[in-house]
Amino acid sequence: MSTRRLSRAAIPAAALLACSTYAWSQEAKPAAQAGAAAAEPNKLEVVKVDGTRQPYKTLSATGAMKTDTPVRDMAQSVRVLSAEVLVDAGVTKLADALDLSSGIAKQSNFGGVWDSYAMRGFTGDPNFGSDYMVNGFNYSRGYNGVRGSANTASVEILKGPASALYGRGEPGGTVNITTKKPLFVPEYTLGLSGGSYGTMRATADLTGPISDQVAYRLNASHEKADSYRDYVSSERTLVSPSFLWMLGEDTTISYELEYSKQQATFDRGVIAIKGKLDVVPRSLFLGEPGDGPTEIKTTGNQVFVQHFFNDDWSFQTGLSYRESSIQGISTEVVTLGDGYTFLRPDGHTVVRQRRNRDNSATDVSGRFEVLGKVRGAGMQHNLLIGADAYKFTDDRLQYRVRRLASQDLDINNPVYGNPPPAFPAVPLTATHEEQRSKSIYAQDQIDLAEQWKLLLGVRYDKYDQSVRDHNSGALVEQSLSANSPRAGLVYQPSKQVSLYATASKSFRPNSGISFEKQSFPAETGKSGELGAKYDSADGKISSTVAIYKISKKNVLTPDPRDPNNASIAAGAVESKGLEFDLGGEIAAGLRLSAAYAFTDAKVTQDNAAATGVSLVGRQLPNVPKHSANLLLVQSFQLSGNGATAGVGLNYVGAREGSVAPVNPVDLFTLPAYTTVKLIGSYAIGKAWKLSLDVDNVFDKTFYSSSYAQWWVYPGNGRKFTLSAQYKF
Repeated sequence: MSTRRLSRAAIPAAALLACSTYAWSQEAKPAAQAGAAAAEPNKLEVVKVDGTRQPYKTLSATGAMKTDTPVRDMAQSVRVLSAEVLVDAGVTKLADALDLSSGIAKQSNFGGVWDSYAMRGFTGDPNFGSDYMVNGFNYSRGYNGVRGSANTASVEILKGPASALYGRGEPGGTVNITTKKPLFVPEYTLGLSGGSYGTMRATADLTGPISDQVAYRLNASHEKADSYRDYVSSERTLVSPSFLWMLGEDTTISYELEYSKQQATFDRGVIAIKGKLDVVPRSLFLGEPGDGPTEIKTTGNQVFVQHFFNDDWSFQTGLSYRESSIQGISTEVVTLGDGYTFLRPDGHTVVRQRRNRDNSATDVSGRFEVLGKVRGAGMQHNLLIGADAYKFTDDRLQYRVRRLASQDLDINNPVYGNPPPAFPAVPLTATHEEQRSKSIYAQDQIDLAEQWKLLLGVRYDKYDQSVRDHNSGALVEQSLSANSPRAGLVYQPSKQVSLYATASKSFRPNSGISFEKQSFPAETGKSGELGAKYDSADGKISSTVAIYKISKKNVLTPDPRDPNNASIAAGAVESKGLEFDLGGEIAAGLRLSAAYAFTDAKVTQDNAAATGVSLVGRQLPNVPKHSANLLLVQSFQLSGNGATAGVGLNYVGAREGSVAPVNPVDLFTLPAYTTVKLIGSYAIGKAWKLSLDVDNVFDKTFYSSSYAQWWVYPGNGRKFTLSAQYKF
């Protein structure tokens, strides 16, 4: 039988392997656990069982790599966090998963309602949260709540620019979430957890065959919680059914629906006064409880088709359609109009504003790719040729009233519930924005010899943008184009060691318009990286060390005429650093995940002539120079049942706290912190599993991110979570 043919008997095993995983990092489980499919410990996509190909690709076609290139052959730093790692670490949200990787720093989270992070010092569009993909499709255009993990199979972290394959994006790296896929073997899992701050979470993961050709999967979760913050609560729901149809021996079609709804208190956090933190308790809420929750809804659809012509050639194509919205009222601390003073003369009364947001977005994207192998002259060319396009529509409506005495709040004796002021008839923001992009790209991974690999890639983007400002009637339009090349070289002196060098360019259009109702030029970046990878002979341990330098220009900086709402493209930044990641089984039953990053991310050009504040040479906001994390988990037998016990450490160094300073007194520092977590589990037979996680064991007061001294977000206090899982 040809290896490309899909054996019906092999489908369950292949699917189970695809959705189970590569323990603790890039490495796969050892052969004793994963069977013959784990013969190559770093191969991320092709899984063969009894001489057959797996029925669908989990880390290529729907992943960030797009091809079946092993990690050790890739000229970049890659970290894959498997479902096993996420479970061991007690991860229930994307932000917790990213804590396990090097070089990723939390950013201002827009009132706690969505994810925001920086990779190698670079963050995404602050209007939408940080960039990430789901099954290789962009998921950051639009509005997303806090991303949960109920339907997550793995989290792929690719460092460095990915514009050669994906176009718009940050040069620091790319995060892709691979979702759980349908299996042809029935498997049902229910989960229930509860813990501190009134947290309750229920999950369901159901999968199995509908017929010989069709399988389904249903993932769902519902979480309701209060908070260590006064008057702050959240409720989140996720429902995600998916289907896999084997149209023939060589063709598969998959469909996934993802519906999420989040209702959460919009909470900007606490304040610092003259750069000093701990002036108010971390629990103090500075908004208005009567404002109610901010609601974020997302409905996403993905269709993906894959067809094999023969052992060497195939095509893959997909379509994504997603609607999203954010709606709600919030009361927030605001400055008095000089850009920095947010206290009345008495020194203990904060000035506030009230906003009403009603934004919605639609994103349609598709791609078509051909993959093939060409051999000749002692070399093999692994080709990827593709085209993609998207249309994104964003409607924003925002009203605001601010600085009224009736809105003030005394931080020493807060009194809530004053009659809220009415919003003005004319909105602060009323815009309709459309973005369209068409692109073609090609990549060639060349096996020059047994020890040498060469990567060449290039992409051409054609981008059109139009913004209609309903308040002024102005229509702003622009067209941009960009070439994004990349090249990489890998040398493998042994089967365990890979040395690589890579260089690339990035391209990212800026959303919105300026104070003068003009378009912004696109951000452009350049990157160079050197690295080394080591994989133990038994495939149980993998590690990567990398050094890099990245520069980016046309970065948006605050416009002094309206620093909280307007920007100009006057900035340039640079990031240099060293990163180290290690994961695997370092002794019998003892698993380790460790990471360290030195990130020297600084401003190299700013808007000091207009703002009067020079930021040149300063560290980028919320990005520590030093950060590290460690997770150590031991498996053992207890009363004849499997159990685990582990400890996690997370260190974050001091960081600049002001994102958009317009006065020297705005600048302040968030202090370094270290938190400790304890994790443990106990299996009762094959059906039941109990888990206990204790986060921030020593109840450390720390500040995870900030936007300014009047918007500082404190980290959570000590938190206990007890979970029960039942499989049948």
